[in-house]
Amino acid sequence: MTQPQKGICAEPNLHAQYLLLNVIDDDSEAVRAKLSRVLDVFEHFENEHYEAMVTGVVAIGTGYWMEIYPGLIPVELAPFPDMQSEDRSAPTMPCDLFIQIRADRLDICHAIGIEVMNLLRLHVELVEQVRGFRYLDGRDLNGYLYGADNPRGMKRRKAAIVGDNDPDFVGGSYLHVQRYRHDLRRWDSLSTRQKEQVMGTTQEHNLVSPEQSESSHSIRASIATTESGEPSLIKQGMPYGDMASQGMFFVSCSATARAFKAMLHSQIYGNGEGDYDRWLDFTSAETGAAFFAPSIQFIREQAKIIE
Repeated sequence: MTQPQKGICAEPNLHAQYLLLNVIDDDSEAVRAKLSRVLDVFEHFENEHYEAMVTGVVAIGTGYWMEIYPGLIPVELAPFPDMQSEDRSAPTMPCDLFIQIRADRLDICHAIGIEVMNLLRLHVELVEQVRGFRYLDGRDLNGYLYGADNPRGMKRRKAAIVGDNDPDFVGGSYLHVQRYRHDLRRWDSLSTRQKEQVMGTTQEHNLVSPEQSESSHSIRASIATTESGEPSLIKQGMPYGDMASQGMFFVSCSATARAFKAMLHSQIYGNGEGDYDRWLDFTSAETGAAFFAPSIQFIREQAKIIE
């Protein structure tokens, strides 16, 4: 059975290290081999520090895919959907590679990141690094539960992993990432009722709020976009921040690239009646990129192919 990368459907961790990289080496054969060795690094730390619950993801940027894996192309591979309406936007910052490292120990995340960068340093330049962390009981920095509508159990795999509809890429996943920056000072000036109007749920227990409307975040950013109402993606992002800036590093994993595009369209453009996602009045995306994370077998097999 084709094995997806473990970080795709993994349950939440306490810490994350996100690496966005551009490849500066024309030797695609060498890069393919190194990506397979990155999987070895994940596996080594997972075995050596099993209590840390290590998971990782290696994903290829849509603009770089044909350079590193010429020939086969995932059916729905497409650039990040650049959208803008009034002062709401989803800017694009294309990258060649995305490495997600997660664990329940910060030192292990750091150690893996160092090894990965040492492995790839001759081939890549670091575009951005973001360190994510679990906030309270899995909340965004606005105080509301994050990813509460994520699929659970076996539904996670169905939502996130490509199936038999694309036989060459069974076990893969479409990833989209965005770094959001929050205006928490403005957010914290709102009353509880105003916050519930924006989010559409109660803060403490994540119940549907009487204040919910078509412009509430819980409606506009809903991930149940399939005809059957089943969740169609997994939100794998985590908060980040220091004393100068705070936000959410958003990561979504899906069996179809259409799921993220539909959600983003709902947030930015809304329902055509002016009901966009009001949470976007308090946070703004500063980056955006689209990737595909192939199965473990695909990465390892392609590393053995000599052009």
